[in-house]
This record gives sequence, structure tokens and C-alpha cells, in this order.
Amino acid sequence: MHTHNSLLDRARAGAEFDHLTHREEVLAYLPPAWIGQNIFSYAQWLACGYVVNCPESAATVTIDLKEVGPTYYFAPPRVFEGLLTSVMIRMEDAGALKRRMFQAFMAVAQRVGPTRMDGKSLGLTDRLLYALGDLLVYGPLRNNLGMSRVRVAYTAGEAIGPDLFTFYRSIGINLKQLYGSTETAVFVCLQPDHQARADTVGVPIAGVEIKVADNGEILVKSPGLLKEYFKNPQATAEVLTADGWYHTSDAGFLDAHGHLKIIDRVKDVGRISGGANDGAMFAPKYVENKLKFFPHIKEVVAYGDGREKVCVMINIDFDAVGNWAERRNLPYAGYTDLAQKPEVYQLIKECVEKVNADLSADALLAGSQVSRFLVLHKELDADDGELTRTNKVRRGFIADKYLALVDALYGGATSQFIETQVKFEDGRTGSVSATLRIDDAETFAPVKAAA
Repeated sequence: MHTHNSLLDRARAGAEFDHLTHREEVLAYLPPAWIGQNIFSYAQWLACGYVVNCPESAATVTIDLKEVGPTYYFAPPRVFEGLLTSVMIRMEDAGALKRRMFQAFMAVAQRVGPTRMDGKSLGLTDRLLYALGDLLVYGPLRNNLGMSRVRVAYTAGEAIGPDLFTFYRSIGINLKQLYGSTETAVFVCLQPDHQARADTVGVPIAGVEIKVADNGEILVKSPGLLKEYFKNPQATAEVLTADGWYHTSDAGFLDAHGHLKIIDRVKDVGRISGGANDGAMFAPKYVENKLKFFPHIKEVVAYGDGREKVCVMINIDFDAVGNWAERRNLPYAGYTDLAQKPEVYQLIKECVEKVNADLSADALLAGSQVSRFLVLHKELDADDGELTRTNKVRRGFIADKYLALVDALYGGATSQFIETQVKFEDGRTGSVSATLRIDDAETFAPVKAAA
């Protein structure tokens, strides 16, 4: 439950942060019961006096988005991903000349677009190339996405892949991340213009205080905090302290630049035990998500809580790695064969070591670097109990099912035979077996971030 004042206070704080005025236009397409709809279409409308456009129906939202051309837009990552996918599918059906032009100018955008969006100067040649690309590709693309007039675009709710985040910013859309929840009336942290990064959720905005508890949990104090949970005083007492701090249940930290990084849910954060990183924080989902941002990696299961090092089991993305292999004339006879190719292991190893290099720059997470990895012989599947029906890994179940692989990872083995029962789509059962290779990955000394 929120008060009128808590919603309006956060609406005004968000509006002041990104200089929203009565000239903005938004599209009210979010579920009416969701806090996002209450903030963007009601509270900020009251605070700013801008125009709220209502779509004709749920089925016409994409069409209405193009017709309205909002200046202020919010969507979770899956919506941005869906919009991009629809564009890419249409590009595949375009003529050869259009495809080549699109690819050439997108290469320019990926190289210089983020730098331009960050307000940094470009050389004359890059400025001219980007201007030509804006005329021929980026401008028409923004118009096709319904974002030709977008001045500020937010995304939140789950981690957004760096490639997706960079794509939108590279074509001139000011996409930024925010951090908040229903209990905080949305606005806790926002990314300032020219400081948008895929791995942070911004800086605390006006009226917000943040502190990190000893267990890594983020605590928030803000005028936008909930009054209470409806007729549930016990639940209210569990999240609100007597002195006004809200327990978010998220683990994270403020980096050297004052930006908040969310690493995992508190209940999932563990500790390394023994070895050089004894006592270091271990955030399995953070490690898994960083690896899954690579297009060649589909799923990851990370272990390390109560152990002296972090080890992971990886599923390759069969389509992406298959295309990669075909371009290199690398033959394979199916998923199991492809997954164990030495060339594929080298590809995945490079991904793992890039993640390790990134983790080494975070003092709290340097101990979460991956020491050893293997590529699984089969895709993790909900039908086999390895994933939930919403495609989240069941880490404990997988550890029990593949105990031999976990023991091999931590026991120093270089390979391990495994045979697994699988269920096929037609209801039949069978088995998949392979001798899996186990590789070491390079880890890096912690790097102190620049102040």
C-alpha cells in the first residue's frame, strides 16, 4: 500500500532527474495493477502534465507505438528483445543490397554509437559515417521500432544483455536502466545521461539513501517506501525496520563511481571456503548471467558456495555455435559431438576468461572467478527436471544428478564419463553418454577500480 504522497514524491524525483516536462508523450500499455503503470501513466502524468496515449487493444500495441512515437518509454528487456528480433527477421528477408548496407552501417554504429551516446567526441570521418548511417539505416530503424522521438527509454525488471543494451544505444536511442520495486514506488536508482552501462543500475536519486548490510543485502531509505502490506503486518515488519530502512532482498554494492550493481538475491549469495579466496562472496546467478550474455552460451550452472573455488557446467547455444562451426568448416554430428570439439572448448574458454577479467575489477566479486569448467553433453531440459518451467536452472537438482561431474571438477580430473537418462518429446526415454573434457580457466588478481 502506498500513499498519494509517496507515489507523487517519487514521480517528481524521477521527472527532475531526467528533465521530464509537459511536452512528453507516453504509451499506457502496461498492466493496470502494476506499479510501473501507476508511476508512468498516473503519478508522473499528474506531476508533469504530459500526454498519456492509450493503445486500441493489447494486439495493436506495436502498431500504436509506431503511430504515437512516444518521447518517454519504459519496457522490460524481453520487450526490447522482441522488437529487435522482429526487425532482424525482416532484414533477413530483405534484398542482398539492403542487407549489406545494414550490416556495414551497423558495424559503424557498434563501433562509435555508444561513444557518441556517452557525449564523447568523435573524429571527422566517424561523424560523417554515422551521419550517413543515421540517414540511411538508424533513422528508418528507430522509426520502424516506434522510437524515432524517444528522448528517454528505461528498462528494468531483469538483467539486460550487454549486446542488446549496446544495440539500442548505438542507433541513437537513449536506453537506460533503473532500479526499484513496487515497495519503493519504482525510483531508487537511475542512470544519468552519458553514464549508462549494462552492468550497473545507476546512482541513487534525490531523497534516496542506500546502505549495504554485512550479508551484502541492499537497504533503502526513501520517501517512496510502502506504507504497509495490505492487512499483513507481519510481512510489513519483515521488510521495514523501525528506523525506516527497507530490506530489498537483493545483494549488491556501490562501485567506485557511485553506481549500484545488483549481483543476486541475498538468499542465493554464498561464500568461498578455503584457498586463496577464503571468505570471498560468491554470487552464482551473477556469474551465470555474465556468461550467458555471450551468444554462444545458452545455460550455465555455477558452484562454489562452501568450496575453495568456483566451477561451472555450461550448455552451448546449439544454433549459434553450429553456425560458428559451419563458417569454419568444422564438421559435427549433433549437439554432443559439437559440444566436445576442442575448438568449441577454446571458444568457451575465451568467454570464461573474459568474465574472469571483468570480475577481477570488482573487489567484492573477484573471488567468484571461474577456475574450472566443462561443456555438458546434453541441453538442460525442464522435461528432465533440470530446469523449471520458466527455464530457471535447478542448481541443487543438477548437482545431485551430475554428482560425478561436480566431483570431477573439484577433484582435478581432466575428463569424466557420464551417461544420462533423457525424455524425448514423444514420451520415449533413452540415454546420452559421453566422456566430457574438463578445462582450467585463467583467473586474474583483483584490480582496484579507479576512484
